[in-house]
Amino acid sequence: MSVVQLRYQFRVYPTPGQQIELARAFGCARVVFNDGLRLRQQAREQGLPYVSDAELSKQVITQAKTTEARAWLDEVCAVVLQQALADLNTAYRNFFASITGKRKGRTVAPPRFRSRKDNRQAIRFTKNSRFKVLNNGRLRLPKIGDLDVRWSRTLPSDPSSVAIIRDATGRYFASFVVTIDQGETLPPVDSEIGIDLGLTHFAVMSDGRKTDAPKFLRRAARKLKRLQQDLSRKQRGSNNRKKAVVKVARAHARVADTRRDWLHKLSTKVIRENQAIFVEDLSVAGLGRTRLAKSVHDAGWATFTSMLEYKAARYGRTFGRVDRFFPSTRMCSDCGRIGDKLDLSVREWTCPCGTTHDRDINAARNIRAAGQADLNDRGAQVRPGLVPAPRSEAVTHPDAACSTRSVKGISVL
Repeated sequence: MSVVQLRYQFRVYPTPGQQIELARAFGCARVVFNDGLRLRQQAREQGLPYVSDAELSKQVITQAKTTEARAWLDEVCAVVLQQALADLNTAYRNFFASITGKRKGRTVAPPRFRSRKDNRQAIRFTKNSRFKVLNNGRLRLPKIGDLDVRWSRTLPSDPSSVAIIRDATGRYFASFVVTIDQGETLPPVDSEIGIDLGLTHFAVMSDGRKTDAPKFLRRAARKLKRLQQDLSRKQRGSNNRKKAVVKVARAHARVADTRRDWLHKLSTKVIRENQAIFVEDLSVAGLGRTRLAKSVHDAGWATFTSMLEYKAARYGRTFGRVDRFFPSTRMCSDCGRIGDKLDLSVREWTCPCGTTHDRDINAARNIRAAGQADLNDRGAQVRPGLVPAPRSEAVTHPDAACSTRSVKGISVL
C-alpha cells in the first residue's frame, strides 16, 4: 500500500493582535533567511569552505540571539527560524543539483534575498513546534495564539506541518500537510481516455467530447485594465496607491481562484469516469515564451495535469504522459501513417487510407493508444517509429526540434 502526501488549505482569520505577531514572525524568518544567504555568499567571495547547515544555524540563530542587533529573534518560535534556514538549504541543494545535471528540467537559479515588500509572506510550523488543532476548531500556534479557521472539510489524518500564508490581498491561509495510505480507491471502470489540451477547446477527449476553454483572464481583462490604470495614476508611496495595489491583487486572486476551482471540478470528473488517463507532456515553459503566452498561462495546462496525476495516485487510477515529440496530430489513428505537418488552419484532414479526421479528436486517440502502449512496455518512453523524413525536412537543424514542438503544441487547439 503506497503512501500519499496531500495538502489541505483553509482560510484563517487572525485578530489584529495576532496579525501583529504573524507580521513579526514573517519578518524574523525573512531576516534569518537573508542572514544565512549573506553568510554563504561572503564565504564564497572570500574563498572559504561552504558553510554547513549546522554551522549556519548556529551562527544566524543561536549566536545571533545573544547579540543586541538580533536579540528580537527570540520573540518568535524557534521552529519558524529553523524552517526558514531549511528552505535556504533546499534552495541551495536544488541549485547545485541543477548545475551538475542531477536535477532534470530547466536550470535552477541560486537563492535570492527575500524582500519585506514581497506581497506573499509565509512561515512554517512542524510537529516540533507542538502546534495543535483544538477541539473547538481553532489552530493553536506557539507565540501567536489560537487562530479562527474556517473548515470546509475534515483532515484525513494528523498534519505533519502547517504553513501560515499571507497573500497579496491580505488574506491568511493555513496549509496543512497530511500523509495518508492509498486505501481510498474509486470503483473500477472500463473506460480509458486520452486528452488533447488546447486553447480554443481546453480538453478534447478521445471519445469525441470537447470542453471549451473558459478563458478566465480574458473575461476579466477589461476590469483588470481599469484597475491597473487607476493604480498607475496614484502617487508612489501614498496610501491611495497601497489601496489600489490591493484592488488589483484582489482582481487577480479572483481569476486564479475561479480557474483553480474549475480545474479541480474537471479533473475530479475525469478521474471518476476513467480508469486510465493519458495526456501529452507539453512544454508549457516553451509555449509561454511565444506570442500565445498569455493564453497558454490562462489555460492552466500544467495545473490541470498535476491535479490529474496526484488524484490518480490517490484514488487508484492510472495516469501517464506521452512523449512531447510524439506526432499525435499528423498520425492517422486508424492506419498509423504519419503525414506531413499540418497548418494551424487545418482542422480536418483526410488520410490516404480514406479516413477523415477531426484534428483534435485524432490527436486524443493517438495519445490514448500511445499511453496504453507505454504501459505495456513497462514505462518505456513512447516515441514514433522510424519513418522517412520529407525532403523539405531532411536537412532540418538539430535545434529546430524545440521550435517545431512549440508549433505542434499550439496546433492542438
